[in-house]
Amino acid sequence: GATHDSYDHSARSSVVMQVATPSVAKRTQMLPVPFPQTRSPGKMPPMTQLPDLPVCCPELVQHCPLPHALPGAVLVSGRFDPLKLVDGDFQRGAVQMPASIQRSVAKRQAEFLAGRLCAREAMRQLDGRLHVPAVGEDRAPVWPADVCGLITHSTGWAAAVVAHKRQWRGLGLDTENLLSHERASRLAGEILTAAELADMAAGPQDQIALRVTLTFSIKEALFKALYPIVQKRFYFEDAQLLEWSADGNARLRLLIDLSSEWHAGKELDGQFSVLGDHLLSLVAVEG
Repeated sequence: GATHDSYDHSARSSVVMQVATPSVAKRTQMLPVPFPQTRSPGKMPPMTQLPDLPVCCPELVQHCPLPHALPGAVLVSGRFDPLKLVDGDFQRGAVQMPASIQRSVAKRQAEFLAGRLCAREAMRQLDGRLHVPAVGEDRAPVWPADVCGLITHSTGWAAAVVAHKRQWRGLGLDTENLLSHERASRLAGEILTAAELADMAAGPQDQIALRVTLTFSIKEALFKALYPIVQKRFYFEDAQLLEWSADGNARLRLLIDLSSEWHAGKELDGQFSVLGDHLLSLVAVEG
């Protein structure tokens, strides 16, 4: 979505507000599995226990909604409802609210809280640590030094993925609301390269919305996976979606040199799933 707890990626600025405008549609019903909870009424729960989940984000699910599970990685997601956010939810969930979030609207507060709850549960499932990532200078979550992680959210849904860096040194997770055909057609020229536009023109017209949403999302995932490694910003025109298939597999190629390892022509695999009215993309770099 538009306000990921992720790197401040200026490539998005010209199109993200248009892309992220939500279309209100019913979500695919995924069976949630509540995690065990403990209560510490009236005070911030000690971090040796798992705090209560707020009503605005009542259930977290550890699962892999993508075609291929990542060995050693943990993905946790949860639905959230900003209309059910109430004072005290951050304290009840034992999540510190940064000043920038205190000044934000309820939607931003709810998605931040849901993302942090997903992150803490993913860390707990990974190795038992109850860690809530702080906000770094580049707006990215601050993880333990030995952990690679990412938080993302779209309308009413948040997710976090974590892994130890010895297994995965780069993780890029991104979710976007599916674009309408009209909006996708309008934004294609800002998101797709010339080669990608040619592929779109030659392909089925009823796939334009999916193709543009996927291209946007999986390039975001690519940026998130590589930026911590190369420490260089790059943009939509700097990578190409070579191929993708209905089973959720995709392949990307870098079009610029980011480092000696990550050079023009380097190819990476990615994957994606359509989950109701949003799309989830993942790019992972092995340790």
